[in-house]
Amino acid sequence: MTRGPFTTRGGRAPARRLALALALVLGVTVLVVPSTSSPAEAHGGGHHGPGHEPSVRFATFNASLNRPAEGDLRRDLTTDANAQARAVAETIQRARPDVLVLQEVDHDPEALRLFERNYLARGWNGAEPIRYRYTFTAPVNTGVPTGLDLNGDGTTDGPDDAYGFGAFPGQYGMAVLSRYPIDAKRIRTFQKQLWKDMPGNRMPSGYYSPEAVDVLRLSSKSHWDVPVKVGRRSVHLLVSHPTPPVFDGPEDRNGRRNADEIRFWADYVGSPRQARWIRDDSGRRGGLSPAAPFVVAGDLNSDPVDGDSLPGAANQLLDLPRVNTSVTPSSEGAVEAARLQGGANDAHRGDPRFDTADFAEPPGNIRADYVLPSRDLRIRDARVFWPTQADPLSRLTGTFPFPASDHRLVWVDVDRP
Repeated sequence: MTRGPFTTRGGRAPARRLALALALVLGVTVLVVPSTSSPAEAHGGGHHGPGHEPSVRFATFNASLNRPAEGDLRRDLTTDANAQARAVAETIQRARPDVLVLQEVDHDPEALRLFERNYLARGWNGAEPIRYRYTFTAPVNTGVPTGLDLNGDGTTDGPDDAYGFGAFPGQYGMAVLSRYPIDAKRIRTFQKQLWKDMPGNRMPSGYYSPEAVDVLRLSSKSHWDVPVKVGRRSVHLLVSHPTPPVFDGPEDRNGRRNADEIRFWADYVGSPRQARWIRDDSGRRGGLSPAAPFVVAGDLNSDPVDGDSLPGAANQLLDLPRVNTSVTPSSEGAVEAARLQGGANDAHRGDPRFDTADFAEPPGNIRADYVLPSRDLRIRDARVFWPTQADPLSRLTGTFPFPASDHRLVWVDVDRP
């Protein structure tokens, strides 16, 4: 079903002509379907459906819906019998985000449709089904071969020799699900942005060959700017999944790349001078308008004070004047887990309330997943879906091997712009 650089779904019948025109111009596959959302759909926190709720819930969830071989995820989702997908779906149904970023879902538009149809659209263990009228997904760099020996092991076809680590193109992909319209015309993707073009980049000196330096892409997956229409304004959903800052050597190539992938958004929402080096996949240069509201969402693989990322990597965003950090998503389940697991967690400097990932040692549990609104979006509430063991819903998070994922869904409620 994918014919072009990315796939979007959704729209209203009056927009059919515009959607088809955009498909011709941009090479986008736009499917116009009848609405499956109901204004009466339960949402929690006083929400009553798009256009009526006082706030909008943005969420990110590294759902670990990745598989070792191409096509495996589609096969797993063909029926409604996959236990992990059920746990992922129920987690989403319990949190009920309006706009959701899914991470580590293999890039396969058909698999995404199957997940929506066979899992999200069916209620699990008393949870209400949830339906997203608008979706977006696009290719990512994971598993896309460079033809070069990037890790120095004498071969050119390993997962570490791809533009982003992966066994096949699209492994560990991303997707956006929204109850609000996605403005397909204004989507920007930065999959092919070259790392060397970032001024002052942290690429390890002398590690990569000149041929590799010339072709290496900044994004280990991709960076997306997905405008979501909330009322009369668009909120720019800024999506990425930087590489983990580990699995390398003393050159720290992944730690350096992780920090620069995070920095991309700091430059993108910064001044026009900061963003002038940026060029999207259609050739358009520059960053986001200073007046545009945004939400940075994704698994950034970087804790502000603990873990293995470069010092200050996450703070490149957290310290920006344009970013609203007035409320940090938290949970009591994370506090309990850190206390029960001990080990590296006992030496952490960060507050365990803010942890979003249940990792083995090292590094222990850290804050890896973020939903960061712009300062012009007032935060009403923010949580990490991490129930304590006494809560019946703790069966959805559990302990290793996890029912759904080693990451937790993170959400933030913001006022409508």
